[in-house]
Amino acid sequence: MKTEISTAAGFITRLLRTPGGIGDEQLRCFSESLQEALRDHYKHHWFPLMPSKGSGYRCIRINHKMDPLIGKAAGMIGLSHQRLFQLLPSELTLWVDPFEVSYRIGEDGSICVLYESPPPGLKTAKSLESRNSCKEEWRIGRSSPSKNYNMMTVSS
Repeated sequence: MKTEISTAAGFITRLLRTPGGIGDEQLRCFSESLQEALRDHYKHHWFPLMPSKGSGYRCIRINHKMDPLIGKAAGMIGLSHQRLFQLLPSELTLWVDPFEVSYRIGEDGSICVLYESPPPGLKTAKSLESRNSCKEEWRIGRSSPSKNYNMMTVSS
């Protein structure tokens, strides 16, 4: 659960990182606060033997309403919901499941995998963090932090 939560918090934190925006120390505090909130929220809803069980509960969602866990972490650093909406996509879905973290920007966007690992007992973990995948490509051609997100696909 630690790797999945760290991956999810790192992704949201990178979305907030903009030139002249939130300072590094504030981003670090935000990330730590979000990780703690996710750990508490998922404590009794993490099922490695049945990874899809509880997936809806673990889903982080912004759909013209701010996800309460992101809002709580932002509040810890004095970041308003209004500023969050300027920095984050208006529609974002982030699934944090045992052995996989993935996201979608927009209702019709492609689902992109940030982290993937086989269940224990299988071969080595397949981390997508080190290769150039869609997790970073959303930044290409971006005119502002919360507008004009490019949709991408995951290829093998």
